[in-house]
Amino acid sequence: MQIHHLSCSSMCPLGGSLVGAQGSVLSRGRMICHCLLIETDAHGLVLVDTGFGTADIASPNERIGRAFMALSKPSLDPHETAIGRVKSLGFRAEDVRHILLTHMDLDHAGGLGDFPHAKVHVLSAELSAALARDTLNEKGRYKPTQWAHNPDWSAYVPSEGDRWKGFACVRDLTGLPPEILMVPLTGHTRGHAAIAVQDAQGWLMHCGDSYFYHGEMEQIYRCPAGLKAFQRTMAYDRKQCLDNQARLRELVQTEGASLRTFSAHDPVEYERLTKQ
Repeated sequence: MQIHHLSCSSMCPLGGSLVGAQGSVLSRGRMICHCLLIETDAHGLVLVDTGFGTADIASPNERIGRAFMALSKPSLDPHETAIGRVKSLGFRAEDVRHILLTHMDLDHAGGLGDFPHAKVHVLSAELSAALARDTLNEKGRYKPTQWAHNPDWSAYVPSEGDRWKGFACVRDLTGLPPEILMVPLTGHTRGHAAIAVQDAQGWLMHCGDSYFYHGEMEQIYRCPAGLKAFQRTMAYDRKQCLDNQARLRELVQTEGASLRTFSAHDPVEYERLTKQ
């Protein structure tokens, strides 16, 4: 398998040093939507997360929302969408046969409509939460217009009997090779998951929004105050988020180079991985 790291849908949130950037709190920081494109031998292209889609950037206030636009200031460049990045590598939209979602927040599932023929893999709890939108928080974070094309869903219920490095996991994902796993990390949302991919170097783990800043995985924990507050505000279960982070941090320290983790939005981790 060949794995491509895609920097999609960059954002410039308010907060400066509070979100890990240089400058005053009145300046803007930089975040990305870090997606993966995996070339498989027999299963076509596999996309992990999608960032915002072309329909989102065409009508941002209606599909993304004015509040999110003002706070995060996402790029509205079609070349920065997942479909734009895929095409820049010489592929077509229909070459993407599978999409795995860490979760269905608006900045992770917005590009689904650009790949209408792909099977979409997600945890059952996440799909149920996104379709029901029972709470005020869920009404804001999930945007039904992003999946109005009625994707071909493949939803999973994890079994505690199947383990991967101490975590529950979902193996045998429909139509996908055994080197790709879904690892439930509930907390940020009801059905949040990480996606683990085995390659020649070991395991690459897309942790979604399980954490936001590279310092959260270091032996001495570091996280800017603004990102810490945002995680607390958005968490479905803050205690579970912290438990997951502690377990991931321990795993990173013990596994060394054989396990590479990254969050969905940290540009520092993206640059580290693309320079390897």
